[in-house]
Order: sequence, then structure tokens, then C-alpha cells
Amino acid sequence: MSDYSALAPAKLNLFLHVNGRRADGYHQLQSLFVMVDLCDKLDFTVRSDGIIRRVNQIEGIPEESDLVIKAAKLLQTYSQRKLGANIYVDKIIPSGAGLGGGSSDAATTLMALNHLWQCGLSQQTLAKLGLELGADVPFFIFGQSAIASGVGEQLTAFELKPQCYLILRPALSIPTALIFKDSDLKRDTTVLSDQQLQTLKVGIEQGRLVGHNDLEPIAFKLYPDLQTMISLLNQEGFTFRMTGSGSCFFMPCGNEQEGLMAKEKLLTLLSQSSLALPIENIFLVRTLRTHPIQA
Repeated sequence: MSDYSALAPAKLNLFLHVNGRRADGYHQLQSLFVMVDLCDKLDFTVRSDGIIRRVNQIEGIPEESDLVIKAAKLLQTYSQRKLGANIYVDKIIPSGAGLGGGSSDAATTLMALNHLWQCGLSQQTLAKLGLELGADVPFFIFGQSAIASGVGEQLTAFELKPQCYLILRPALSIPTALIFKDSDLKRDTTVLSDQQLQTLKVGIEQGRLVGHNDLEPIAFKLYPDLQTMISLLNQEGFTFRMTGSGSCFFMPCGNEQEGLMAKEKLLTLLSQSSLALPIENIFLVRTLRTHPIQA
């Protein structure tokens, strides 16, 4: 029996604009992050011997390279706590999908073990630690919809009414680094002003896609079958946008009933098509106002 169970939600980038590139190679971004109710579940059991272990196997994610383990060890070192943990990860969020699953798991690990080990670290300190693990980790610790800037670590709360989305998961994982290093990546999108962001907010709450994702054309260039699939769906009246560096795409739905109808239509269309790239899963999700661990 675990001492503590916690959810790690997926994220969507409702838009993702690349504004420049720093001298150190990192990209300057402006993006709107939201959390959705597609979640991994993590179970934590405290150990007194200081050992940190993931107690289950996850295909494609060796324990030594898992951000969950790296997060736990980072917190242990920083806090100088002598406790350890057994961690079970029920992996639901697809990897290499642009949904932030690994970053979310790391954030949940930092927050859960901060509580279990009684480290007493502030949200700001946890976010700073999280940034050492990945640019998306601070968002999940921030725990609410936000405009991210810088390399993604500068976060400003951006409240939105709850929304419903369909997420399309092709049978494809895309390495983030492959997208960002491409020479054709557009890196000069103008930073949106506060007034422009408020205009986009109106569009989002009306169920529309706003802005764009600068990474999407590169994904299409590198994976032509992905572009073929999305072009077909958009010709049939769907409106899909890539999240993060892919490979998942999302589409706004007015409500859950409309989402279910769209999902059925999508399944029918896909069953009648002869696409080279199969669809692995379709998720109907709702946005979250706050991180489950903070709710």
C-alpha cells in the first residue's frame, strides 16, 4: 500500500510561437499552456534507507533515465533528506507526443516528495529545481493555465473558462530536439502584447484555434505522412493543431457531447481511409483550472 497517490496531468500548447534563439542555443518562446484531465498516476512509498526506485517497468523509459527518478534524486540532494522512496508510475500519457508527460511526472514527484519527506520547500524553489530537469516542469508546479515565455520558465497566470478538446495520437513519437535544431524552423514570430493575448482569449473561449504552432511545419517536413493525415482531416471539416513538438494534435470541441460526436465521426473517417500513418489513440479531454495535487 502506498503512502501517497498523485495525478500528473498532460498539457496542451494552445499556441506556440518561437520568438528567437539565445546565444546558448536555447529558444525564446511564447506559449499558452493548459492542463487537461488526461493523467498519469504515481504512487509513492517512503523508504527509510534513502534508496529511490521505480518499482515497475515502462516500455521505452529505462529507470535510470526516467525524469521521475531524476526529480526524486535532485530533491533528495537539494533538501539533504535521508529518506528514499519506491515510486510506481501508471503511464497513461503517451511519450514523444508533445503532451509533457515526462515533465508532468517529474513535477508531481517533486511536489509529492516535498510533502512526504517534509522538505518544506516553496513552490518557487520547486519550480527552480524543476527547470534543471526540463523547461516544461515549472509550468506543472505553477499549477494553472499560463502564458510561458523565455525558454518556457517565465510564467504568467492566464485564466480561461473550462474547455473540451479532442486529442489525436498518431503511432509516432517525435524527438523534441529534432524539431528545434532544424534549419527551416521559423524563429522570428513577434511577441504578442497583453491586448493581443486578451483578444486570443476571447477566441479560445468561443471554441476556436488561435495563434499558431511554429514547430508544426517542421514536423510536417520531417514526417510527410503526418501532414497527409492532418490535411485529410482538415478537408473533412476538422480543425487540428499540433501541441508542443508533436506528435499529438488537438481540436476544440464546444462541450463533451459535441466532442463525442466528433470522435465518432473521426473514427468512421479513419476506418474508411488508407492512411500510411495509423492512429494509436483518440482522447476526449477537459481542461483543468488547477493541478490535481493542489486542488
